[in-house]
Amino acid sequence: MMNLTNHELIRYLLLIILGLTFFKVIVYFEAVIVIFALAAVLAFLLTYPVRWLQHFVPHTVAVVVVFLILIIIVFIFTVTIGFALLSQGQQLINELPGIIDQVIFIVEKIERFLDRWNLQIDLEAIGEFLRNQILAGITIVLAILSELLTQFVNLILIAVVAFFMLLDRGRLWSFILQRFPPPLRNKLSLAIQRNFLGFFWGRLLLSAFFGISAFVIFVLFRIPYALVLAAIAGVFDLIPAIGATLGITIVALIVLPQGILLSITVLAICVTLQQVEENLLMPRIMQGSLDMNPVVMFFALLVGARVAGLLGVFLAIPLAGVMISLFEINEMKGKD
Repeated sequence: MMNLTNHELIRYLLLIILGLTFFKVIVYFEAVIVIFALAAVLAFLLTYPVRWLQHFVPHTVAVVVVFLILIIIVFIFTVTIGFALLSQGQQLINELPGIIDQVIFIVEKIERFLDRWNLQIDLEAIGEFLRNQILAGITIVLAILSELLTQFVNLILIAVVAFFMLLDRGRLWSFILQRFPPPLRNKLSLAIQRNFLGFFWGRLLLSAFFGISAFVIFVLFRIPYALVLAAIAGVFDLIPAIGATLGITIVALIVLPQGILLSITVLAICVTLQQVEENLLMPRIMQGSLDMNPVVMFFALLVGARVAGLLGVFLAIPLAGVMISLFEINEMKGKD
């Protein structure tokens, strides 16, 4: 049993209060923070191609060229994959009542089969749970995808802010760091780069791998709504810790009315991809970005979801990682 001194106890309580206060501020300024947070992440991701182009052209020209290429890629994606995704999503929504009825029918068949063996198990609650999970999962995913494709004003604003952040060359960040004591500046900058920006970069790469790989395999197996199912798996994979499991469950349930064997096949494909992601790719991509005890990770995830909703889910873990690294709380770090 761990013994805490009064000094350590007060320290941890102050950290908890500081974290809760920070999340309250996030909730109050949520719209502004979302725009600037996403702009900062976008600017960070684009820093790499900008630095590479700076070997051949001036910094300003490199930033302009990178953004022009980004605009072309986004336009092509919207015209092709984006509208195809919305089309398949609309078809899936139209067939959703039939899919849910098929799931309930399968549950009733299982219940009747168990009755023959004198196993009195009421699966009605399970059927209702599956119904609610399918509805909630598909609604959330399609809402997120539709929001990304329809909120052009916010997307343009995010791009503009990221553009000027890149042009700024980090001068604003240097100004913010000057407000902290000199011994803390490099430590804070390194903690944010490893835990915050490194976390988002890693999750983006891992989710892209998961979604693209799932789509290719779904097409090879001729699974219906391959693009939508892969998008659901990829979007949920962005959510740390539990996202991939939720996405796989929802995808398997959507395919279940097409046949139990097909649903098991989809489940096996997604679980295999998840294992490849977590055991082969994640240790390399996320290396050095997060050093956190799994219990602390889940605690931060639940607190973030409770305090700031979806935004809190994405910010909680990297923010907790920054605090752990900054204050050197070894008890909350992962095992060596």
